[in-house]
Amino acid sequence: MGLLNKLFGSKKNVRKREGNPDVYNMPSENERMNWGMEKARLTLHYFKKCVENPKDGQQYFSIKARIEDNEKTEHIWLMEPDFDNQGNIYGIVGNEPIDVKNVSINEKIGITFDYVSDWMIIENGRLIGGYTIRAIREGLTGNDLQNFDKSLGGMIIDDGEDYFIENFETPEGAILSLEHAYDNDNLEESINCKDFYKEAEFMLKKTVQIELNDELINNTAEVLKLSFIKNINENGMPKFENIKRAFKRQNISDEHCIVTEICYYPDGGKSEQKLNIFKIGNEWKVLGLEE
Repeated sequence: MGLLNKLFGSKKNVRKREGNPDVYNMPSENERMNWGMEKARLTLHYFKKCVENPKDGQQYFSIKARIEDNEKTEHIWLMEPDFDNQGNIYGIVGNEPIDVKNVSINEKIGITFDYVSDWMIIENGRLIGGYTIRAIREGLTGNDLQNFDKSLGGMIIDDGEDYFIENFETPEGAILSLEHAYDNDNLEESINCKDFYKEAEFMLKKTVQIELNDELINNTAEVLKLSFIKNINENGMPKFENIKRAFKRQNISDEHCIVTEICYYPDGGKSEQKLNIFKIGNEWKVLGLEE
């Protein structure tokens, strides 16, 4: 498959190699690429599940590994991946390495979770995962984009569908936890997914010019909480069953990010919303919409 090493940059950063696909270089500090690699690790559980029990229409599996050779580093796709009972991943090197010399094409190697930089599945001609591929594609326009898409052999690349774990360990997991509470009509659980004090503080900092204090923030937080409950009681909880989701993240700080949630509905409809997510202690909490 010609796309395997076209994962790190634009046409301006292409290295040619005889008999193998070109390599696209992208600086490691690139925010899209870093987010793509993080997303791949956070959703690796889904890839493992599919490798062990493929769904109908899934015809291709590959995982990208970060290979280190002294001071040299290269990201290489591994074919025919499988997992052992300790969570280690094995696969066959799919392309001739350029920068590292400690692995060879067609060699079977093993890596640990920390060395995963991407995974991909082809399902009915559609790309599942492939987050570094998407990161490159988002940075291309015009002829570069057309040529890149041609190199993928007709593979369908849409906004995708993400498979984060529902918990408070990631911003996306916090959103899924809130939406799960909505689906279960669980008001107490939905309140636990939010932090009205932080939401009040955040809102006041954006809208008022006076010095904030705990009394003002607490009073505003109580108003926000009562308003949230009143809205739920009057309008019911929104429902997210059978909705497919994809996420984009903009990091504002270590404790604050804006997550764009893209929802695909069974009737073919689509919607997007941007949410402010804050880390409170060790847990991420959902605040309000980003305006």
